[in-house]
Amino acid sequence: MAFVILGVMLLLLFLGYPMKVPLIAAALLVALVWFPGAAPDTLVQQMIGGVQPSALIAVPMFIFAAEIMTRGQAADRLLDLVMRFVGHVRGGLPITSAVACTLFGALSGSTQATVVAIGGPLRPKMLKAGYPDSFVTALIINASDIALLIPPSIAMIVYGVVSGTSIGELFIAGIGPGLLLLVLFSVYCWFAAVRLKIPREEASTWADRWRALKRAALPLGFPIIVIGGIYAGFFSPTEAAAVSVLYALVLELVVFRELKLRDVPKLARNTGLVTSVVFILVAAGAAFSWVISYAELPAELLAGTLGPESSYAAIMTTIAVSFFVGCMFVDPIVVILILTPIFHPVAVAAGIDPVLVGTVVTLQVAIGSATPPFGCDIFTAIAVFRRPYLEVIRGTPPFLAILVGASVLLIVFPEIALVLRDLAFAE
Repeated sequence: MAFVILGVMLLLLFLGYPMKVPLIAAALLVALVWFPGAAPDTLVQQMIGGVQPSALIAVPMFIFAAEIMTRGQAADRLLDLVMRFVGHVRGGLPITSAVACTLFGALSGSTQATVVAIGGPLRPKMLKAGYPDSFVTALIINASDIALLIPPSIAMIVYGVVSGTSIGELFIAGIGPGLLLLVLFSVYCWFAAVRLKIPREEASTWADRWRALKRAALPLGFPIIVIGGIYAGFFSPTEAAAVSVLYALVLELVVFRELKLRDVPKLARNTGLVTSVVFILVAAGAAFSWVISYAELPAELLAGTLGPESSYAAIMTTIAVSFFVGCMFVDPIVVILILTPIFHPVAVAAGIDPVLVGTVVTLQVAIGSATPPFGCDIFTAIAVFRRPYLEVIRGTPPFLAILVGASVLLIVFPEIALVLRDLAFAE
């Protein structure tokens, strides 16, 4: 049965159908051929149920808030702040890119949006400074991974809904690994600048830094609202999403006045288009997950690799490799929808903290999104920067090694993710 499902999905993908079609077709095939008692309307019920969890309301609101702030002044003010403080150090421009990706992740929660927003203004500056195009493009693609770990993270929301894991705890747990990646990337950028003999940029005066800090004070409130509000228990992730939309509207319409009220419907339409794609995938994934669970395929697939007595290291390594490889070929949300119902019960049964599992999964999803052959961020960079495929991926191996190393550290030292979670949600 598993080979038939895989064959049908690969055939439909080869024929050019979007991913939602193979998911629904495979689920319908299994239901009609192997379980005729499971009527097709049951699949429809599962699809509807898949998009009913209230936590999913946070997805369109975070996307909407990010649309507002990236079209306004908030993102530019944050970028200017980072440039003023770290642009003059050795490797300052690439380090600025990594820090900016981290801050922008707190606005968008999307790796692809981060590639566009940060790569646009900073890539020409790094090329002008003498950094090779392969290094610059690879840095932007891989530093955007941090956006999936720093809250709000759309990938974490989807994982939390599918697995039943606390989204608030996932958000807080992602901060540690995200900052770890930022430090590792910054160190590598410093060594790269030394090796390439790139001269330092002129340092900004403290007066300029103070002005940049004042200009960025209000945009910095966005991550404070999301992270601080959840950490302090003022509101849930869904409520934080609603507050972030209100904050973004007030900031860009009333305070900065960069956007006009007539611009909001267009931004809402863009949000609706992105959200519809996500929700269709979630609905199709819910039907697919129900079918494979009904057919007991997870137990069948894992029988030869992970048994009831499998060790922590074996389970976490298998999960990491599976999600990493999956996202090299397929959209991250699809991989989460397909693989989470298979591996999450195994990890929970083995006594592994589900928040740790979700954090490791999110990191692998982020890595796979920037890894050849079909990582989605690669093709975003190709479209935005207008560079050939081989040139875009040429500089990725060192960054991939850093990301894999961070994954190993996270599995070996789970406190990297869990210490802040434990502090924030201590009873």
